Amino acid sequence: MSATKTLFRNDAYAKTASATVLAISTAGHVILDQTLFYPLGGGQPGDRGVITCVGKADTQVLDTRNNREVPGQILHIVAQPCDLQVGDKVTLQLDWALRYRRMRVHTALHLLSVVLPYPVTGGAIGECLTDTKIEGRLDFDIPDNQFNKDELTAQMQAMVAQHADVSYQWITDAQLDAQPDLVKTMSVQPPRGVGKVRLVKIDGLDLQPCGGTHLNNISEIGQVQISKIENKGKINRRVRILLAP
Repeated sequence: MSATKTLFRNDAYAKTASATVLAISTAGHVILDQTLFYPLGGGQPGDRGVITCVGKADTQVLDTRNNREVPGQILHIVAQPCDLQVGDKVTLQLDWALRYRRMRVHTALHLLSVVLPYPVTGGAIGECLTDTKIEGRLDFDIPDNQFNKDELTAQMQAMVAQHADVSYQWITDAQLDAQPDLVKTMSVQPPRGVGKVRLVKIDGLDLQPCGGTHLNNISEIGQVQISKIENKGKINRRVRILLAP
């Protein structure tokens, strides 16, 4: 069975799209020929939304995951019972408000990795289910914790004020291997498997491999603050960020 075409990689702002049902897994997960829904990975939660089909009840997408059994295929975890069948022509409607919050956090975390230029040992984008809790965190390999939250916040906000554009470029796996310094994360490796890797570029500020969804311009991050710095081991420091609604 063919891989799922990932529409979100080319246009993270697309809110609706058409697709065809390729299969329904034994667990009841829906597999489409293409999708707007980002699957859980790289610290970013899976997208939610609705799949509609003429003459059938709407199908709620509760989560989105990569299919471990078929590389490149995406599973849409849907509410049961599901009326969809193989061959159905459907319309995808992304939970845009939720996705956009996560895009703001994800792009802000890239800026955090610039403010703190240390190896990243882990990270996660919050669920961001409401406007009152738009948050994320990165873990860094840092020997001490002599950082001031207000100073770090001011540095990040100064970057946001630069209104830098976010763009993408692709390099081969071999080119990435020849430039290991591009990879900041120690725990999560860039998505591979198709012979090329996508780089996310924030003009004048950052360039690193990433398969997630991002803003077009960092000004959309808005107000950001370092909310907490925690010790998570001898040399592991967890830095949390919080964004304004």
